[in-house]
Amino acid sequence: MTAGGQAPSGPGLPTAGDTGPAGTPPAPARAAVGLTAGSAGPGAGPGPGPGAGVTAVAPSLAPLPRIEAIELREIRMALKEPFRISSGIQSHRRILLVRLAGEGAEGWGECVAGELPNYSAESTDTAWLAIREWLAPRLLGQRFAGPDEVWPALDRNVRGHNMAKAALEMAAWELAARAAGRSLAELLGGVSARLPVGVSLGIQDSPAALVAKASAARERGYRKIKLKIEPGSDVDFVRAVRRELGPQAPLMADANSAYRLEDAPHLALLDELDLLMIEQPLAWDDLLRHAELQRRLRTPVCLDESITSPERAADMIALGAGRIVNVKPGRVGGFRQSLAIHDLCARAGVPVWCGGMLESGIGRGHNVALASLPNFTLPGDLSPSERYWDRDVVEPEWTMDGAGWIDVPRGRPGIGVTVDRSRIEALTVRRDELRA
Repeated sequence: MTAGGQAPSGPGLPTAGDTGPAGTPPAPARAAVGLTAGSAGPGAGPGPGPGAGVTAVAPSLAPLPRIEAIELREIRMALKEPFRISSGIQSHRRILLVRLAGEGAEGWGECVAGELPNYSAESTDTAWLAIREWLAPRLLGQRFAGPDEVWPALDRNVRGHNMAKAALEMAAWELAARAAGRSLAELLGGVSARLPVGVSLGIQDSPAALVAKASAARERGYRKIKLKIEPGSDVDFVRAVRRELGPQAPLMADANSAYRLEDAPHLALLDELDLLMIEQPLAWDDLLRHAELQRRLRTPVCLDESITSPERAADMIALGAGRIVNVKPGRVGGFRQSLAIHDLCARAGVPVWCGGMLESGIGRGHNVALASLPNFTLPGDLSPSERYWDRDVVEPEWTMDGAGWIDVPRGRPGIGVTVDRSRIEALTVRRDELRA
């Protein structure tokens, strides 16, 4: 999408209906449920955008085995290099994994909460507590007709803790898929056989350093390049990248709530750089000021932290607070909520894409499956394992071809890769198991 809100025509950025490199057939579409996104909703920008004509599909559910055990593990993984955004720097990840087991099958989930509550109110430690004390007991010994029933059971009379709920809920979907011998992508209603991959580049010390990173990303084949920004490291940095990579390079900026509405004149300088979008420029909980900012900018605003539920997505559309949504399943509570947001945005002509949270290969598998749905029309942050880790926790590791595409493992059960139990055991710093 260009700054004017129209679908781009330049090289490097796939649009709705693109099926990947030559010779790659699209996956067969599943049964439509009549959610055709044929008209733009309020605030969706001029015209229906890339989501137009996309028909949402009904997830084909499978019964969930009786949940007999829930295992929690915290693993620690070192990043290949520090990753800096406006709220801090990460050099390693404390990752909370969950495993649901029942009737001879298992499903894995990953909690995307960080070590500190700087992205959301949750952290690795609060999620561990919430899962162990409040959420896991609601699932143990229970038999659900389908994984879509898990979210209501977790959400009833428990406010917040979306990331903790999502870890269990998404593990339940994988459990159902593996028990049925089906891919998670198929179970969710995904249609794509391959996905375009974007990369997220952290804040650098100088424009020249960012240009070097962006140039390397383009050379590697990434189909979208996201540049993290903050006050003092923004317009000049992005301008330097645009100058080096040229007018057709698919660039966007991500502020992670680093600005205030008073900064609108400064942010408007980004309009001249023809970005795909500017992501979450203002406070995470402020839709009204985002709506005002969007009225002042030609560049589409994309909301990330602000979208915590389908209702918040509906509010964004009604207020005109953004034109694009970044769907992170962990942020919104899991797959049932993500599907609802996907379908809502498809109806309104609002494109969505799948963001990343420095996940291991387990979380990456969940994201790849979700991003195969039809209204994910912009490249997601689905970088291959080699981007962040010397060695991942799944086999085979996630890979991207030289043209910037990642395969959706539709022919294999669950997330489509094998969890490396010996690797996880070596990385584990604490473990707990709850049984029915």
